[in-house]
Amino acid sequence: MPHATPLITLISAGMVLAFVLGWISQKFRLSPLVGYLLAGILIGPFTPGFIGNQALANELAEIGVILLMFGVGLHFSLDDLMKVKAIAIPGAIVQILVATLLGWALALWLGWSHIEGIVFGLALSVASTVVLLRALEDNRLIETQRGKIAIGWLVVEDLVMILALVILPAVAMALHPELSTSSAKPLWLSLLITLGKLGLFVALMLIVGKRAIPWTLEKVAGNGSQELFTLAVLAIALGVAFGSAKLFGVSFALGAFFAGMLLNESELSHKAASDTLPMRDAFAVLFFVSVGMLFDPRILIEQPLPVIATFIIITLGKSAAAFLIVRLFGHPKSTAFTIAASLAQIGEFSFILASLGVGLKLLPEQGRDFILAGALLSIVVNPMIFTALARWQKRRKMQTQEASGNPESALKNHAIVIGYGRVGKHLAKLLQDRGVELIVIDSNGELVEQARDNGMMAIRGNAASAELLNELSVATATHALIAIPNAYAAGEIIARLRSANPAISILARAHSDSAARHFFERGADGAVLAERELAHSMAEMVLNDPSLITAGK
Repeated sequence: MPHATPLITLISAGMVLAFVLGWISQKFRLSPLVGYLLAGILIGPFTPGFIGNQALANELAEIGVILLMFGVGLHFSLDDLMKVKAIAIPGAIVQILVATLLGWALALWLGWSHIEGIVFGLALSVASTVVLLRALEDNRLIETQRGKIAIGWLVVEDLVMILALVILPAVAMALHPELSTSSAKPLWLSLLITLGKLGLFVALMLIVGKRAIPWTLEKVAGNGSQELFTLAVLAIALGVAFGSAKLFGVSFALGAFFAGMLLNESELSHKAASDTLPMRDAFAVLFFVSVGMLFDPRILIEQPLPVIATFIIITLGKSAAAFLIVRLFGHPKSTAFTIAASLAQIGEFSFILASLGVGLKLLPEQGRDFILAGALLSIVVNPMIFTALARWQKRRKMQTQEASGNPESALKNHAIVIGYGRVGKHLAKLLQDRGVELIVIDSNGELVEQARDNGMMAIRGNAASAELLNELSVATATHALIAIPNAYAAGEIIARLRSANPAISILARAHSDSAARHFFERGADGAVLAERELAHSMAEMVLNDPSLITAGK
């Protein structure tokens, strides 16, 4: 391969393997993160065959961390956190303390130092936001009160971990003076200097960045160039991250988080999030691949007991603590079980903290292997926990309904509107105005809230999911109106609807003749080509204009 380079080879091998293994993982109803980590293990130095360049992988991982944290900042809402602060803030802090103590105890049993035990415990204490959101979406819990508590809980965990990322370098410099090029300082002085730099950075971002970042994007957006806008968003994320690290000594992750958080207040935040999502996803995949490259699978055989103990701390220890905390605050068992299930895994922040700990000599490499092993096992098991929880809650609901003699009635002779975007919103309003009973489904939580605010029955989820067909009452519906732009997803939905109810009338929105043919092949009764209908409508307006008729005479 005369044109191959280490960078292109690493990206190509990592992406291809991550795609294949991520797709297989999803087919087995596991998180794609499992596949990405396995891809890294396969191209890592501890397995036979191709070995990727670890140094380059770490560089790509840094970009992944920056874009991941920028995305977290874009979706960080202080208002949402304030709504559940009474339980999320004290609950998350106590749960972090319990998990850290459990990890510290295991570390002492393994003969590690106190600081190594604390770093190890901290890495085990924080759950993955990516895994949690996927689990809540799959089980349609994001819009519920317990789902909002779980998200708020993890936001607090993320903030604590960001603070830990800031403090750990100062601790390392005090404990290991050889890591610093300057003379050694007492721990209290190192912490004071670090917190001072952090305070200066935060003040600068809140005073200057809060105005400069949204203003810059508004000016760029006004030029009408899509590529310049996307470039501006990426430049802000990477530039702030790099500048914060070089000028203030804070982590790339913190700088990127603040850039995203300040941009969140702008009206352009949703556009910024959607435009950068493909690149964030791509580099996030490379981040997980690079983490997998660090994992030595032999530890599963050579050190099974510490691995099992780590897994138990993650899935049982901190989850049990969270369950008790939620119950002590007076919340019902359903909420306590949801929070416990949400925390029964670890992910991206654990990897970031573990990598930093090893680099700063605050965590042995063996500890990182235990963390990676525990993460893999917990991510595999977590969807199973949520599935078991959903079945238990469904049985309880049915038993309650039977006991009350008031079973939940299903919709009949209604229309299903799939997609509440620009087209679906107008379509649903027209049907509602004409007294048609309908139910709306969309995967976007904000659009679902808008539909509910407009007095419509709406649920969040993927209409292609077989589990949602009962909630949509497809068997008793008369019409299904598909208003989503993705032709392939629409085709899959059409096939599932037709299978569930052969008599239902299915109409779909199409953008081309080939898409319309695809819909008919999958079982649609009709397809509307949006551009063609728009052209007809505009032509009718022109032809019916009296002034044109007069001019023609």
